[in-house]
Amino acid sequence: MSKYVNLANVGTNYAMRMNRLSNRIFGEVTRPTNQKSMKVVKLLSEKPVNKRPEIVDYYPRFKETELLMTHLRDYGLFRDEHKDFKEEFERLRELRGKSKWIPPPFRNKPKPS
Repeated sequence: MSKYVNLANVGTNYAMRMNRLSNRIFGEVTRPTNQKSMKVVKLLSEKPVNKRPEIVDYYPRFKETELLMTHLRDYGLFRDEHKDFKEEFERLRELRGKSKWIPPPFRNKPKPS
């Protein structure tokens, strides 16, 4: 095995081409590059941001949580002050006779002859 490693370090044309081929096969940088270029290579070789689960799945499940809180509120185990306020406001509007106005259904008027 050490014979092949030593062969890769030899500066012959064949050894350089085989080294480049090996690097291409194993997904490494084919030609030696400086530190700045290696930073770019590292950035481009990472998984895209929109495919990384720690970023995509960061927020909790809002829909399931809201449904659970709604059920708990119905049982009286959770107090949602905002919904309580909205319901109370609507109740007071109905008591004053100012509930939401619903427009009459649209009727086709006969065309004047």
